[in-house]
Amino acid sequence: MDEIQAVTTLGALAHAQRLRAFRALVVAGPEGLTPGVLADRLDVARNALSFHLKELAHAGLVTVEQQGRNLIYRADFGQMNELLGYLTEHCCQGGTCEATDASPVCTSC
Repeated sequence: MDEIQAVTTLGALAHAQRLRAFRALVVAGPEGLTPGVLADRLDVARNALSFHLKELAHAGLVTVEQQGRNLIYRADFGQMNELLGYLTEHCCQGGTCEATDASPVCTSC
């Protein structure tokens, strides 16, 4: 991933509704969710959700597949991992990072 892709991806996540939608799709896993189910779970209007899903798809964070009359949205874990890799590429100057839940800061920096 390059800097432009990282900025596009982070920009897509820089909205509360899109972040919530992406996180819900991550939780759903490879089975994904239809927009209707996702809208119900997030308690958001379907037309607003459609706009946000389009933005996430444009950034490469979600994929969409037509199954019969339904669209299935899934988190793109490859793209998510590329972003995480880009963000942590030079973590701790190449040393071992010992971040924990109690201390999310890299302790060897």
